[in-house]
Order: sequence, then structure tokens, then C-alpha cells
Amino acid sequence: MRATLAQSLSVAANVTTANLMNGKLFARLSRRTKLVLAAAAAAAGLNHTLIVGGKVLINDEAISQANRFPLTPDDISAVEMAGPGEIVYTVRNTTGAAVVLTGAWIDAA
Repeated sequence: MRATLAQSLSVAANVTTANLMNGKLFARLSRRTKLVLAAAAAAAGLNHTLIVGGKVLINDEAISQANRFPLTPDDISAVEMAGPGEIVYTVRNTTGAAVVLTGAWIDAA
């Protein structure tokens, strides 16, 4: 299962997005699963957080500034065994101007 979380999402200045997994078919894991998260931004200043089943896997870490849709293995932020539970993925803009999240995806095997 691969869920595309965002394609060309503009994140306003000094804002944290809502959960980008909301409304996705695989927003919850029913069993322990290997997760791979990749993300890329158009410029510096975006950080992301990934929480699965209440366990923090990534806590406000910088996103790749590759200015393209994320590629494997260049833009992988996490490879973790996680679940079961809800997947929460948020992005925070640390700058004073809008920054584009060029893409993010989660793959569960």
C-alpha cells in the first residue's frame, strides 16, 4: 500500500498542517507493519512529524529541499516497524513565507 499524502501543497508561514492522513484509505494500521516515509520540499524551512499508534517516529525534523516529488532512496525520512494504530503526519513551516511541500508518501509493506 502506498498513500500519497501531498503533491504541491503550499504550507503558509508559521503554520502546522492538519493530519495529512485524514481521509486516506490506509489512515489506520491494523497490524504491525514496516513503514517507509519520503518527503521533499521546494525550499528550506519545512519540518515534519510522524506518529503511529501514539508512538512518535519523527518529531519535527527537517524535510529534504530537493524541489521535486520524493525519490527512493534520496528523500526517505524514516523506515520503521510501527502499528497498529492511527497514522498522523503533519508538516510545520518554520519560515516567515509560504513554502511548497512538493510531495510526501508513506509505503507500508
